[in-house]
Amino acid sequence: MIKQFANNSSRPPLQVNVTRGTMVESRHMIHGVITDASGKIVKQWGDIESPVYLRSAIKPIQALPLVESGAADAFNVTEKELSLACASHTGEDLHVDAVKGWLKRIGLSIDDLECGSHWPSYAPAERALAAKGLEPTTAHNNCSGKHSGFLATSVHLGEDHRGYINIDHPVQQRMIKILEDFTELDLSRAPMGIDGCSIPTIGVPLLNSAMAIAKFADPEKLALDRAAACRRIQEAIAAEPDMIAGSDRLCTAMNRSAKGEVIAKVGAEGVYLAALPTLGLGIALKTADGTTRGVEVALGGILESLGIMGDEMHREMDEFILPTLVNRNEIEVGRLSLSEEIS
Repeated sequence: MIKQFANNSSRPPLQVNVTRGTMVESRHMIHGVITDASGKIVKQWGDIESPVYLRSAIKPIQALPLVESGAADAFNVTEKELSLACASHTGEDLHVDAVKGWLKRIGLSIDDLECGSHWPSYAPAERALAAKGLEPTTAHNNCSGKHSGFLATSVHLGEDHRGYINIDHPVQQRMIKILEDFTELDLSRAPMGIDGCSIPTIGVPLLNSAMAIAKFADPEKLALDRAAACRRIQEAIAAEPDMIAGSDRLCTAMNRSAKGEVIAKVGAEGVYLAALPTLGLGIALKTADGTTRGVEVALGGILESLGIMGDEMHREMDEFILPTLVNRNEIEVGRLSLSEEIS
């Protein structure tokens, strides 16, 4: 565990209230921390030391070997594809077509993806696919961009790419090594599970996770090649935010409107990591009940407290960070909000 610096003392989790009518119907408790790249705590809430599976929130760091290995340059990976390598996409045509084109260019196909398939999460894309009488393929998997990046790196390095989802494959060993580098942890005995796309997911405390994404945000003290890779991925996400998520998603709205001031990524079970390059900070959040809506509200409140939320960000993000509850007749019946202002 990294050293804990003097800070503003432990605080209870952030609480997001779900109000319907005149009462609070539900509550989401969010654990979280903000640190700089050295691990110095700026703010914290709740439990920041218990391991958390970061799930897809860690994808921008998982994309680093694609750049560092030389694969991105060797295969002329575009900014759209590099953003897609960090994505949990919605399965729209722009995502699926990009995956297919990228794989074809490296001499592979969707048959080489080992992420499994599922229907697009964006309802219009799901309906359009069904209306054509088609079934989803591995390219529709929300992680197919990340897996395309894994395959591109493996092919470039001359490895047998088959079985790349397994923990003993060089692809996954690189993922573990880079996570150890950024979190400053020996992860050999850390909790491990299998992610939705079948790769290993490693348990990391929020404190170390915030430091990791802060290093990504402010890579000045990293090796020159790694620092350049971090900046290249940041620039790709900011330039191509539609690729990192898609329609009706906070990740896309935030990365588009923040214009590089925030590089953020959601993960399953209510995880969010946000890099703040202009402030040199990282944010790591986890909703105790695993729901995404609570952590989105909390992240919006934190960004507001840091003075980052401008008018354009509010226009793009308020439907996610200040959401209302609407019933089947489109009547507003409630809202979500932080129980107290973040200081």
